[in-house]
Amino acid sequence: MPAVPAVPFEVAAAATIRGEREGEGPPVVLCHGLTATRRQVLHGSRALARAGHTVVSYDARGHGRSDPAPPSRGYGYPEMVADLEAVLADQVGEGTFALAGHSMGAHTGLAYALADPGRVDALVAIGPAYDGSIGASSLEYWDGLAAALEDGGIDGFVDYLDRVQGIDPAWRDSVMRFTRERMAAHRDLGAVAAALREVPRSRPFESLGELERLEVPALVVASGDRADPGHPRATAAEYARRLPRARLVVEDEGRSPLAWQGGRLSREIAGFLAAAGQKA
Repeated sequence: MPAVPAVPFEVAAAATIRGEREGEGPPVVLCHGLTATRRQVLHGSRALARAGHTVVSYDARGHGRSDPAPPSRGYGYPEMVADLEAVLADQVGEGTFALAGHSMGAHTGLAYALADPGRVDALVAIGPAYDGSIGASSLEYWDGLAAALEDGGIDGFVDYLDRVQGIDPAWRDSVMRFTRERMAAHRDLGAVAAALREVPRSRPFESLGELERLEVPALVVASGDRADPGHPRATAAEYARRLPRARLVVEDEGRSPLAWQGGRLSREIAGFLAAAGQKA
């Protein structure tokens, strides 16, 4: 099915949220991860729209082309969920839809679904990282990353990531390249630094036990730890165990993470949605 061209939109939430809508059919709303943009959920793939879905993607506040949080408003999950609600009201309207998110976006989508489960007919959690706790060592890492961005810009950010995260040499060049590309897509690096400090201090939900309440079809996409240590495979497996109707998928041994492969990921999501009853 030919994809309907993407149409940009702006939503007047607490911060102006910018995104795009593409395709026709059952809606799928995409939420990206911390320091990413809407381009990094499906990595430019249009396969999901071509498969017969309306794909709604947007830049979270302070990311990409969206505005920073206004004074006295921050980057916690309650604010992220409120922005998602504004996008839904403007771009989806009434009726149900599927939510697909990576990392921070997965947590945002799950937080929304826990608050309003009747609206969501399928969930895709790609690389979830929140394990129900907020550890001091984790906050030290995120604060260091924010300081590196503030002090050294994109070069400082990339150098810190390279030095501290412990990326497997087999994947280092790829990670450094697409990290630099995604950081260059932000118009306000100061806002991204603020999000780096605040998002990890916010809880999308109190514990992973809450996921057991979500009686909705779910696909959990895990990554191998060598390539993507920031999104532990064990955490994704625990999400799949807790979600009552979840299926866990992971890339084949030695392959790059499924979360990095836009075309394959899109086809996996399309197949999951068809099996879940969201007919295109």
